[in-house]
Amino acid sequence: MLQTKLSVVIAWLLVVCCAVGTAFAQKARKVSSIEQLQTAIDKAAPGERIVLANGTYVTSGPIRVVAVGTEEKPILIAAETIGAVTISGASGFRLEAPAAFVTIRGFKFTHASSQALMGAGTSHCRFTRNVFETQGSGEYLTVAGNDEQVDHNTFQNKNSMGRFLAIRGVGNQIAQRLWIHHNYFANFLPQRGNGAEGLQFGLSGFSLSSSHSIVEFNLFERVDGENEMVSDKASDVTYRFNTFRDNKQGQFTLRHGNNCRVYGNYFINSFGIRFFGDDHQIFSNFFVGNNPAIQIGNGDGIVPPDKLTSHDRPDRVSVVYNTLVNNKENVILTSRRNGLGATDLVFANNIIQGGGTAVAIKGPLPGAKWEGNILWSVSTPGDIPANGFRIVDPKLAEDANGEFHLRAGSPAINSGIGSYPFVVVDQDGQPRPEQKKMDVGDDEMSKAAATARILTPADVGPNADVDQTVNHLSAPRD
Repeated sequence: MLQTKLSVVIAWLLVVCCAVGTAFAQKARKVSSIEQLQTAIDKAAPGERIVLANGTYVTSGPIRVVAVGTEEKPILIAAETIGAVTISGASGFRLEAPAAFVTIRGFKFTHASSQALMGAGTSHCRFTRNVFETQGSGEYLTVAGNDEQVDHNTFQNKNSMGRFLAIRGVGNQIAQRLWIHHNYFANFLPQRGNGAEGLQFGLSGFSLSSSHSIVEFNLFERVDGENEMVSDKASDVTYRFNTFRDNKQGQFTLRHGNNCRVYGNYFINSFGIRFFGDDHQIFSNFFVGNNPAIQIGNGDGIVPPDKLTSHDRPDRVSVVYNTLVNNKENVILTSRRNGLGATDLVFANNIIQGGGTAVAIKGPLPGAKWEGNILWSVSTPGDIPANGFRIVDPKLAEDANGEFHLRAGSPAINSGIGSYPFVVVDQDGQPRPEQKKMDVGDDEMSKAAATARILTPADVGPNADVDQTVNHLSAPRD
């Protein structure tokens, strides 16, 4: 069911992207003031293209958008030249119900924070190729509507409380079927206190609702506002093929919620991943130079019946087919007073090479399953059971992009143990075999075209190469 829903939303979004060129070419209206822009938006008909002349504009209130386009004829509100129109002042674009099929493209936003909104009751709207650097405490962009798209934007240079991007919903239902991709999140200075995430996907009250959303091909660099760089507080969200680099304080955290899929991501010189909640699938990820790489959450409650704000004890989480190289700490479960630990963890077919102790467990971990793992050049195996690993050189080779791949003759090739059919791709987006044993670790030796890699700033944000973006979008879909 999850795969079907995600396929439907991606298929729709790709159709809309392809239709944009012809639909937006039908009409054009150029404006040169905020007043003219608001009037044009208020009168906008399906298929209309509203273009704001290059320059800097100061707002005294919100630019309110309630226009309704169609799938065949979306409405475009665009800068004359991408990056050459700045919106400053008191507010920015606020998309409010019943806005639908509206695209905001090419602006730089330096207005007050917590003013850019895709509100509840909006749908099929899009922010693309914008730069967000809004002022003061609060969020750069908030999304509460369904079927929205946030892509090829830059969120940068924040030194205040709030979030770069906050995902919300209505009641206790998180926004659904979102597609967040090819964005650049950069330079969030450390703040004092909680509430300074780079991406906060949901809140405790939304955490048990399903989103069926995809967050992919985004780059996070130096996002250290607080200890959670990405904070997931929703269920059924897929995070894949993202790059997390040089985030010294911020950690990718599955804080609340269940059934999330985290795969094909690159964690480099960062604070790795920490998880709570149930039935997550974490596979085909690459970790190098992190501290730690993977942190198993030590729960202090069971949700339900315990309160939603609890650290829900992780149950039945699968951590399989990942590669960890030269991390100061590899896999840890830290102590907690009266901690409940985690139950029925599966840790299988991972490669851990170099760095400190392979596995350090300081809390309850009943029912854990360890199998097929390869250790090499670690300081000590630590708390991993003797029957859960073998010590052998996996023959990893680093390429020019900093990725590690298996060399011919590696003992990891075709040596995976157990059945994990949800592991469908490797770190490069190449398909995993269905009829034979997989290669241990995040890399599958394959002649198939690679559709993912470590991202650089040139791959994301407003000026990302279109041809390369299309190549990325050819990656296998859930």
